[in-house]
Amino acid sequence: MTKMMASRRGALVGVAVLLLSIQLMANQRVKPLYQYPPELVSEGARLHSAALTSDYAYGQLAHLCNNIGPRLSGSAQAQQAVQYVTTEMRRLGLDVQLEKVMVPHWVRGVETGELIQFTGQAPGTTQKIVLTALGGSVATPTQGVTAEIVVADSFAHLASLGREKVAGKIVLFNVRFDKRLAAQGFAGDAYGQAVIYRGIGASAAARLGAVAAVVRSVGGADYRLPHTGALGYEENAPKIPAAAVTAEDADLIAYLVAQGTVKMHLTLTPQTLADVESYNVIADIKGSEHPEQVIIVSGHLDSWDLGTGAIDDGAGVVVAMQAAQLIKSLGLKPKRTIRVIAWMNEENALMGGRTYAEDYKAQFSNHIAAIESDLGAGHPVGFTVHASARALEMLQPISAVLQASGAGVVRQSQNAEGADVSPLDTAGIPTLAPIQDNRTYFNYHHTAADTLDKIVPRELAENAAVVSVIAYAIANLPEALPR
Repeated sequence: MTKMMASRRGALVGVAVLLLSIQLMANQRVKPLYQYPPELVSEGARLHSAALTSDYAYGQLAHLCNNIGPRLSGSAQAQQAVQYVTTEMRRLGLDVQLEKVMVPHWVRGVETGELIQFTGQAPGTTQKIVLTALGGSVATPTQGVTAEIVVADSFAHLASLGREKVAGKIVLFNVRFDKRLAAQGFAGDAYGQAVIYRGIGASAAARLGAVAAVVRSVGGADYRLPHTGALGYEENAPKIPAAAVTAEDADLIAYLVAQGTVKMHLTLTPQTLADVESYNVIADIKGSEHPEQVIIVSGHLDSWDLGTGAIDDGAGVVVAMQAAQLIKSLGLKPKRTIRVIAWMNEENALMGGRTYAEDYKAQFSNHIAAIESDLGAGHPVGFTVHASARALEMLQPISAVLQASGAGVVRQSQNAEGADVSPLDTAGIPTLAPIQDNRTYFNYHHTAADTLDKIVPRELAENAAVVSVIAYAIANLPEALPR
């Protein structure tokens, strides 16, 4: 009995030592190597709490989406949105300037498609195809184009068909969006795998003599919703009309092509008009100690024309606006300048980001960080940083504040965190973005369903909390965030 008790006691002591060791190791991992001043921690907590109880961002988004509507670059709505954000930022007391940006002006026009020949066709009938022109597409002839369809499931497959089987035909790129990948939180990766066919598919088909190209919509929704988006014509290929068909219609076409000849009549009448003068809205809260040092917090104001741009990217704009509104309403004083930017023309040329990079390149040494939110408004679990290991270390303490809303993850990225800020990232400026739940983002992205009802007000507030706390913390660090 004594030996058994001693053995049990020894085992218990061993377990206790093991648990203590695990706890010590955990404490070492969690304990930040970089400490914030108590005042900064307290102010960050105030910002976080205020954001979660405010409906400011949602109210601003409702106006952008419902009162102004779609905001494609060059449109009257895009210009109205510029004026609205400018007025609101000035009302809050920010120092506002409009940066001139020359943007493309592409107009969608008519877009129709129908199958006019296929196996089993009832006499005198056709089948409607639901599609939408890709941004920047050239038009078909006025009367449309009629041609046989050939299906390719990859660029390699297209190449194997050769000119003999492609010339004079319409190519369908039937590449599926990986919904399983998206469901596991890797929606961006799923999008990246498929979107290349939207981007350069038309040029690849044109080099083999195709008269038009259609691509399976790059997204996860199977509600017969076509997904638009920009294409990029390559210089070494003719420009041919290009559209996106719904996932259901891509399946339909592939099914019928496997049975025999399928012909489509396609009509697209988009126009590319002369470039239009538009603006980035730039609004500053001047720093109290280092006004020359700038932290950007931003989203892009333009949207595609099918929906009203709620998740892409009205949400990013109003979250940036809310950061300024909260700092002002709480009477906080950032030591460095916090610069709210509503970018213009992210969707189909990135002229807002490129123009800013050119206009401000002489001041890049004083650009401390650039934050962009452009992945909707799903629940954020933290933020990603494309910067040095030292910068990541200095940002770790922010997680302690953000954990209150489940957003305590701080993760290093290997790429620029946002298209508009990518030119700044190339110059070495740290870029950051919230890590959002993106599992359903591409169900609505670039579709007619990108509307205000897709926004959960509480989750939008959580994103505002993350972005506000990050921006304010960087603005008030004892030393500038390193590159």
